[in-house]
Amino acid sequence: MRAAGAEFEKRACAELQRAGLKLLASNYTTRYGELDLVMLDRDTVVFVEVRHRLTSTRGDAAATVNAAKQGKLIKTAELWLASHPAHANRACRFDVVSYDGPVGNASMNWWRSAFETC
Repeated sequence: MRAAGAEFEKRACAELQRAGLKLLASNYTTRYGELDLVMLDRDTVVFVEVRHRLTSTRGDAAATVNAAKQGKLIKTAELWLASHPAHANRACRFDVVSYDGPVGNASMNWWRSAFETC
């Protein structure tokens, strides 16, 4: 499962870079959780959560980023910003890149500004 997650993070990163975003960090880990990708979209810091679901019997992959997960992402993002003062005053947003379906044939959805921090 860990290998599949890393593969989807790699795919997402490549796709977002093709769209013009610049990678700042990956797999930033704190006691609150992990940021899969931290990217720069022009002047905006983008915290990207990458999710995969093989089947949609319990909802699609994006639906797994619930309120509890959002809270962990927000806290971890605050710590990342605090440790990277060059980016601390930039606008930021939270995106979700989801993949649904079998590993070799999963469809991608990119949810820009997937949730708000307030």
